[in-house]
Amino acid sequence: MLAREARELNIGFFSRVVRGRPWVRMKTAVSLDGRTALTNGVSQWITGHAARTDGHAFRRRASAVLTGVGTVHDDDPRLDVRLVDTPRQPMRVVVDSRLETPPTAKLLAPPGAVLIYAAQPDAGREAVLRAAGAEIAFVPGAGGKVDLAAMLADLARRGVNELHVEAGHKLNGSLVREGPVDEFLVYMAPRLLGVGRELAAFGPLERLEDTLDLRWTSVERIGDDLRLIARPAGREDF
Repeated sequence: MLAREARELNIGFFSRVVRGRPWVRMKTAVSLDGRTALTNGVSQWITGHAARTDGHAFRRRASAVLTGVGTVHDDDPRLDVRLVDTPRQPMRVVVDSRLETPPTAKLLAPPGAVLIYAAQPDAGREAVLRAAGAEIAFVPGAGGKVDLAAMLADLARRGVNELHVEAGHKLNGSLVREGPVDEFLVYMAPRLLGVGRELAAFGPLERLEDTLDLRWTSVERIGDDLRLIARPAGREDF
């Protein structure tokens, strides 16, 4: 009885034990026309305070929060939990193939651990980032990029159950293209941005049959915005 409901309470644990990787949740804030930022990268704030607070509650439940070095440069986020009470801070993880994270980046500041995944060694940059408090792991993949599948397996070995992704359209696109995203957490604001950055840069696709088919699991109003939760079709039981 209630097996599915009980599994949902521990979805990250089951993912890590059964599949050897965390449950990957991708969080984004978009306009009604699906834009996450203006063409110049400005994105703060598309959604309202209530939606941002709700997003911090999802950060709190995760073992780690992931972003890309592009977001670090563009937004300099802290990626910690601030808007809701929490007994701990999730680990902050950066995908940074060439170790370009600035040592002054806000996410390197305490509290909470920071882990940077890189593909190309650079002794000088390694030393600076380690001195700033970051741990560095190398998982080289094709084209000098970070091997995302190897990264997820490594995070599972480190005990990460739920991975909360707050990245830009390029890293989001890579994750969508490679297929490990288990859940999309989308906050949609009632505004139009026009030309701008998309949720995830992948494709182009030539057939509708090749699109990623999703299933809604929740649609709720949060303040003036909508919170949409969707999962890839056919993956309900891994």
